[in-house]
Amino acid sequence: MDILEKIIAHKLAEVENRKALFPEKLLEQSVYFEGKTVSLKKYLLREDKSGIIAEFKRKSPSKGVINSHAKVERTTIGYMQAGASALSVLTDSEFFGGKNEDLSEARKYNFCPVLRKDFIIDEYQIIEAKSIGADAILLIAAALTPEKLIALAAFAKSLGLEVLMEVHNKEELENNLSEHLDIVGVNNRNLKTFETTIETSKELATSIPDDFVKISESGISDPASIADLRGYGYNGFLIGGTFMKTARPERTAQEFIDKLNRI
Repeated sequence: MDILEKIIAHKLAEVENRKALFPEKLLEQSVYFEGKTVSLKKYLLREDKSGIIAEFKRKSPSKGVINSHAKVERTTIGYMQAGASALSVLTDSEFFGGKNEDLSEARKYNFCPVLRKDFIIDEYQIIEAKSIGADAILLIAAALTPEKLIALAAFAKSLGLEVLMEVHNKEELENNLSEHLDIVGVNNRNLKTFETTIETSKELATSIPDDFVKISESGISDPASIADLRGYGYNGFLIGGTFMKTARPERTAQEFIDKLNRI
């Protein structure tokens, strides 16, 4: 069983447990549920922003504990002050050390779009995403059948959420494109070896239709890589570990974006 299969197996049980603890009717009473969402797609296309989706995460399956001391409020406010276009918040607890409250806290202190980063396999999690203040959700092609991905994307759109679909290769991309997606993200991490290379994003660039905003995810540690990827039509760049592995992620983001602006 590879790591993704292990995560999905755990997530199936977790979702059933959460449904019993927090029924949908309860989630729908959240102050965020009827609120208007902020467009991640539009923010990524804004010329006054960096295109960076700055991520808050405490650990990962490949790296273990990354940063157990960072505070959501200070880090996310700092990310936005640095010039990030949006925030990504990990809400998976078992494998990434996150929680739903992290996203709600980020929402409380920031006006920008907030992406819920999790392993979404059920409509319940999409209702949950809206209830905690998310503006967009992630759907991972490798974790879903094409039919399930399209159904979940359509449901998310019905709630006013934008959808980022993540792919790792051309087959996943071609099998899952639909009108219910807003953004296509290429994950540069090989799920089997955990190695990352931005060449993956470059190889898939021309296969992504222009109807979708293109973003590159994972393994971006150098501002020059962003300048390079922009030449391939990418408008968004999801960066987590590069910032979070340092003592003050928001300061690292500021230095990174300052360098990017000078290129």
